Amino acid sequence: MYFQQFYDHDLAQGSYLIGCQATGEAIVVDPRRDVDVYLAAAASEGMRIVAVTDTHIHADYVSGARELAAAGAELYLSDEGGPDWLYAFEHRGLTHGSVIRVGNVVLEALHTPGHTPEHLAFLVTDGARSALPSHLLSGDFVFVGDVGRPDLLDAVAGGAGTRFEGARRLFASLRDRFLTLPDHVQVWPGHGAGSACGKALGAVASSTVGFERLTAWWAPYLAAGDEAGFAAALLEGQPDAPTYFGRMKRVNRDGPPILGGRGRLRPFAPGELRGRVNRDVVLVDARPLAEQRSGTVPGALTVPGGSSFATYAAWVIDPDVERRDIVLLAAGAERAEELGDRLTRVGIDSTTGYVTSLEGLETAPPPVLRPGSDSLAGADVLDVRTATEYAAKHLPGARQLAAGNVLARLHELPRGRKLVVHCQGGGRAAAVASALRNRGFANVVELEGNLDVWLEHVGNAVGAAAQGVSTP
Repeated sequence: MYFQQFYDHDLAQGSYLIGCQATGEAIVVDPRRDVDVYLAAAASEGMRIVAVTDTHIHADYVSGARELAAAGAELYLSDEGGPDWLYAFEHRGLTHGSVIRVGNVVLEALHTPGHTPEHLAFLVTDGARSALPSHLLSGDFVFVGDVGRPDLLDAVAGGAGTRFEGARRLFASLRDRFLTLPDHVQVWPGHGAGSACGKALGAVASSTVGFERLTAWWAPYLAAGDEAGFAAALLEGQPDAPTYFGRMKRVNRDGPPILGGRGRLRPFAPGELRGRVNRDVVLVDARPLAEQRSGTVPGALTVPGGSSFATYAAWVIDPDVERRDIVLLAAGAERAEELGDRLTRVGIDSTTGYVTSLEGLETAPPPVLRPGSDSLAGADVLDVRTATEYAAKHLPGARQLAAGNVLARLHELPRGRKLVVHCQGGGRAAAVASALRNRGFANVVELEGNLDVWLEHVGNAVGAAAQGVSTP
């Protein structure tokens, strides 16, 4: 059996290519949308992708399953979960116990509701070697050290109180499905550390049933049959769910558009963008934050092109309302193509071109406050970190609203006063601040430097004021 994980560090998402080398057939599980990576890997091993499946209707990225089906693979998807959770496009339906055969490799579908009602995990057996199962592709059911959160439907998909039923069903799935498997079975999840699909995901790629049985935080609750204690522990402290998760659920259920063989992005000369930024063109400045702080085009969206590029972009670009073409400011053609692919993973498909410099365009540095020389007096402070980060430490008087939820709650923010936006290190705040300026907030300022420096600065200022000493 051939087995390969593909890991997207931006979305902390894992997908899998599994093949039978004897027959040259392969299947992909939980593919991302830019599927050439799987086709190339299969071809390099002398295999052909004949099947594709998803463990569930994903919330954080657009599935590439339909993309691979359009390229010739048979599409298998869950028919569990009831009418509200049926995929709305043609596929071969799977229920608990359904089997997908790929040469000598067998994938058995296990219905594991809790994270979502229709969720499947896939138990993999390499029939050429043994009749015993060897791998569990657990999707968002079981992670390394954690389990999938059951509250996303309440948070982003219009549910009301579904988290309690989800927690109950997740407990049953662990008891009746996961813990009945042999200890030797390898567990390969759909996400790792950094994903908002759980709260304590491990950073290593995989685990085993036996190790999770012994070490996972939830194991003592299952051993004691304590469903209520499990539910309370599971639901406490879940991270903020980005608003775009609701859009992803809808897109994946209804059927993502097929990208097919897209052409290359068009190179723009900077002069072609003069007078067009934030009018008929969205300019996404993907340079490192330090470069953007030295000057960018007014109206450009700040989305540093690092390891969280697609995540940040999904927070500040809503393709349901944004109909303009996107042009990327990137270091070159290959970098722009990579960033464009990453945007499609979160359903942002309107990237048409790129520009490599701003020479000849009007630029200005974004307004910032500097610790030691500037004050927060008279400003509304918006902390765009998560609720958990905020609870650990925050600036006095700051309001918390996670970066991924700001666009959906613009009506709650003051437009007529200075609004100071900050996070921990600056990247999230820069993206949110640029989006606010684009949407008519005229006096948006960012904090320069690390939050800890500002906490020290504010603390020193408070102490000096108590002693009657004048400070900035």
